[in-house]
Amino acid sequence: MSSDAPVLKLYNTLTRVKEEFRPIDPANVRMYVCGPTVYDYAHIGNARPLIVFDVLFRLLRQLYGAEHVTYVRNITDVDDKINARAAERGISIRELTEGTNAIFQADVAALGCLPPSVQPRATEHIAQMIALVEKLIASGHAYAADGHVLFDVPSMADYGRLSRRPLDEMIAGARVDVAPYKRGDMDFVLWKPSKDSEPGWDSPWGRGRPGWHLECSAMSWKHLGETFDIHGGGIDLVFPHHENEIAQTRCAFGHEVMANYWMHNGFLQVEGEKMSKSLGNFVTIHELLHTENFGGRKWPGEVLRLAMLRTHYRQPIDFTVKALEEAERTLLRWRRFVELALSLDDDISDFGPLPSAFMEYLADDLNTPAALSRIHELARVGPTAALEWGEESTAASPVEQQIAAARLRAALSLLGLQTILDPAWQRSSVDEAESDKIKELIERRRTARATKNWAESDRIRDALAAMGVALKDNKDGTTTWEVKR
Repeated sequence: MSSDAPVLKLYNTLTRVKEEFRPIDPANVRMYVCGPTVYDYAHIGNARPLIVFDVLFRLLRQLYGAEHVTYVRNITDVDDKINARAAERGISIRELTEGTNAIFQADVAALGCLPPSVQPRATEHIAQMIALVEKLIASGHAYAADGHVLFDVPSMADYGRLSRRPLDEMIAGARVDVAPYKRGDMDFVLWKPSKDSEPGWDSPWGRGRPGWHLECSAMSWKHLGETFDIHGGGIDLVFPHHENEIAQTRCAFGHEVMANYWMHNGFLQVEGEKMSKSLGNFVTIHELLHTENFGGRKWPGEVLRLAMLRTHYRQPIDFTVKALEEAERTLLRWRRFVELALSLDDDISDFGPLPSAFMEYLADDLNTPAALSRIHELARVGPTAALEWGEESTAASPVEQQIAAARLRAALSLLGLQTILDPAWQRSSVDEAESDKIKELIERRRTARATKNWAESDRIRDALAAMGVALKDNKDGTTTWEVKR
């Protein structure tokens, strides 16, 4: 990491403090994030950790070098929900998981997320899961009973350190499977027997399958080691999933920690209400990208991504049509500014250095709202910005505008939004607000022509062209326009 790079600070759920990030090995920075259970399409709440930790992955690569960062995001392809859904649809488990995962991968790519370094499948790590269970039994932290193997929670003195929940709340949360073979109410399943109709693998305890918590411990161990740097996921995973991962991994290997930094994104609501199928506001990423079920139209992945990044990852977010519309207008403005500024001279580089303030904001616990404010400032440099925004801009020469545009491009790239600068990224129509803006610019051009201010007239025409709007000056003195996107 270069000496002028900002100091990365991350809020650690384990300590409840924002801490300076100190990797175990700067040449091998390691991060694990819980991925999808591939029984159904991922919903928009699932999109939030995908986007948040993709930004962190990009930032770590920027700070430490792409070849020095390993990002693991698992695929859970063995689970009771998968079994039930496959039976419900009358298809094989393999057909269900392969089809669902293919949709998931396409949806995540549309959100602008980089492929993780590794995407391990649970079914490919059964040997590691069995080995972990054997270690836990041998160390007195697990026991076999009635074909099951359970983790003995009282055997771990500081169980609950991550979630810090009162004992009665943890017991209530653990009572998902009340069974006579459990020694304690909080004990959880590591391995359970499988019926002939269910997926199963041979083990020392009979044919069976792993518990959900065990899967992540095994996959992180296999690909990142007994301890690693960062573990992430949604806030809903703190208990019991992440708490139980910590218990399994620490007790199996005898370390004080599993991961040094635990990061969790906040909850998501839809139009001010908790998302649920009963309320009719349950929406998947795939629906947003490919149907008109939300807001009466399809939404580009970049719009969904920016709408997420406008709120700090640890804060609750209200996912609304209005927020998507605002995000799209912002992206279009940034795009137009870059196109106009870079068209002023061909000698400037398309990409500039990352703005230092932008990097400092991102390094401060992924403060994306503040980082986005810096992009807004860049997009207000020079008269080009004033033409586009109709707002006050800073005085700047063409070269200064180009430098701002190049830096803006670099910032967009780090946030995974650089695709908005692709010529193919354009809508075929304009909304009411854009239409009003186009008409306003056409009127300003008409005034400029009437006063023989040809330079201003040409500049406005260029601005409209960058917006994808073609003008036609008619013989009767009127001007018509159409979208050419």
